[in-house]
Amino acid sequence: MEQRLREIVSGREEDIDLAEAALLIAVHACPGLDIAPHLAKLDEFGAALKTRIPGEATVSERIAALNQYLFRDLGFAPNTEDYYDPRNSFLHDVLERRLGIPISLSVVYIEVGQRVGLPLQGVSFPGHFLVKCQVDEGMVVLDPYSGGLSLGLADLQKRLREVQGGEVSRAIVSGLLVAAGKKDILLRMLRNLKAIYLKEQELDKALAVMDVIIATAPAQALEWRDRGIVHQELECFRAALEDFQHYIKHAPDGEDVAEIRRRMIGVREQAARLN
Repeated sequence: MEQRLREIVSGREEDIDLAEAALLIAVHACPGLDIAPHLAKLDEFGAALKTRIPGEATVSERIAALNQYLFRDLGFAPNTEDYYDPRNSFLHDVLERRLGIPISLSVVYIEVGQRVGLPLQGVSFPGHFLVKCQVDEGMVVLDPYSGGLSLGLADLQKRLREVQGGEVSRAIVSGLLVAAGKKDILLRMLRNLKAIYLKEQELDKALAVMDVIIATAPAQALEWRDRGIVHQELECFRAALEDFQHYIKHAPDGEDVAEIRRRMIGVREQAARLN
């Protein structure tokens, strides 16, 4: 199953089934996970919602029906009490517990919404993942973490100001509302897990996630550096050296290249002591 995930994320963007890939993210922590019932659950949600929406319903009416169904009828909600619980990033757990964080709730929102004809797209907004949708009046930005709340320009400016400070213009906000691709969404989920595992020093789990991150975005040199550090901590010295060499080759002007070179010396010394 882990190999299947790496195959999916290393392939073409247009071939990715977002729900399948998001479910497979959990296989490193849940060996033997059967994702088929959870894919079926998303289909079931979509089919049930479809029966509630008249065929002539507008996009705005479909969004209202989606919000009602997911957040009030089914009870999907933000996990504010344990935000950093890894289960908030495991889509099968989110579907079963109906608790999540912005990115995982957004995946549920997008997947169910698309099943009733809503052209929903993710938005990698700073600090808080969002969803957008084209409507007759233009574009609406929605927050699944807040029950599908519709956000206006002033709301978005306020949120961005809270994250980065300073003056936030309409142009800056507009530039941040580009659609996130499926790989972008998966990377955000994976990096959330990576940060959680590193903070908790669960290095084996962090390494499994980092392998998938690199399969998804091999051109991002910093990920090779980070994996090299974890390999070093786990005393996988040959793998650490390979990752550090890749990082230096592809980011020769990186601010921490000198530090990584020192780490490489340390890795060779550690390996020599073991031989």
